[in-house]
Amino acid sequence: MSRSAALLPGTEEELDRVRKACRSMVRRRAATSGGLALVPLPGIDVAGDVAMLMELIPAINRKFGLTPDQIEQLDTGRRVMVYAMLKKVGADLVGRAITKKLALAALKKVSARLATRQVLKYVPFAGQAAAVALSVTAMIYLGNSHIDACYEVAKGVIRK
Repeated sequence: MSRSAALLPGTEEELDRVRKACRSMVRRRAATSGGLALVPLPGIDVAGDVAMLMELIPAINRKFGLTPDQIEQLDTGRRVMVYAMLKKVGADLVGRAITKKLALAALKKVSARLATRQVLKYVPFAGQAAAVALSVTAMIYLGNSHIDACYEVAKGVIRK
């Protein structure tokens, strides 16, 4: 088995298993994010979401064999295929080291939801429930969007 075969999923069945495991990770993080939305301190939930994304995105990349280090270990042909697929898919966070700046940029994609969440936290009961729902939805959206991008990149490499 070559080094590159050990890093990227080798078959579409294996790729599907990785996607399923990653979706489970996202659901767990989304539940935590929802819990943070209940904390009545301004910004604590956003800071928590950034910290979770800084762990979640690299974990997803690692499962798909798409961290910067894993990509660099691929043979030249497969590395070129990965970079071509990254460009084709337009994946912003796949194959990159995740910084606080990148995590914040990802959160800006759902910034309207996050802004609403901050205001809703202070409305008793219904507002808190809405804030939790928005927080969970935002984390699921960001995590699953990243999984989909990783899946498309890896599938494109497998099929070539």
